[in-house]
Amino acid sequence: MGDELVPEGILRLLSAMPTSAHVKGPQLPSSPSGRIGTKKSSMWRLRAKETEPEYLDGQVSELLGQVTSDLAVWGDIVTRFRVDLFCGWFMDSNSKGVELSPETMLAPAQRGIKLLLDTYEPEASDGLELVSQT
Repeated sequence: MGDELVPEGILRLLSAMPTSAHVKGPQLPSSPSGRIGTKKSSMWRLRAKETEPEYLDGQVSELLGQVTSDLAVWGDIVTRFRVDLFCGWFMDSNSKGVELSPETMLAPAQRGIKLLLDTYEPEASDGLELVSQT
């Protein structure tokens, strides 16, 4: 997300279609109410499939497998935008924790991607996504 981000530019750099993207400014009505919203900044987002039980290693591999592995491209992106890997971990009464392999920790780190990890009590729902921000 960022004021200067152009979703089509990120698409070309990462060689991947986003799950969702928008540009800063007024947006066309997207709900039955017909209200026009205003986005405070542009965004490019890629979301992994939800898994049960959690499989963070697989979801990170899924996301990074869809985008370029060219570290020079990533270097350019992270110097211009804030890039993070957001993980929403939805616990149930049997949740014991989550484990990440060294490979899973290394791949985002090589690209300059920060890991944001939020935990939620039972009944909340979201997912894992890669978001480019400034």
